[in-house]
Amino acid sequence: MNTLMLAVEQSTPINYLPVVLQLLVAIGFVIFMVGVTHLLGPKRKTADKLINFESGIPQVGNARQPMAIKYFLVAILFVLFDVEVIFFYPYAINFKELGTEGFMAVLMFVAFFLCGFIYIIKKGALEWEE
Repeated sequence: MNTLMLAVEQSTPINYLPVVLQLLVAIGFVIFMVGVTHLLGPKRKTADKLINFESGIPQVGNARQPMAIKYFLVAILFVLFDVEVIFFYPYAINFKELGTEGFMAVLMFVAFFLCGFIYIIKKGALEWEE
């Protein structure tokens, strides 16, 4: 009976008052600081400050030029094979507990990805000559 009363007492809304107060103080502090920096900060808008900055490199051409699809394909393939490596980590940690059945599952996993990789090479997806 005593533990039931403790559980009821712990879930009252008044117990969340410190969290709500801390949240309100944090939000108030952020609003105050943004307002103070806006009011007290310098406001010098010159032509040099208003132009786009591209890491010190002068802009050449239009940014809307189409890129070769090869860049996107290589990026997607990198993510795909990177995910494969991530799935090896749990197996490497638990390979003793998984035994022969786990080893066969990993071999099947590698075989599927190897088939995909062979397909990609046969289609010429990684060849850069145009």
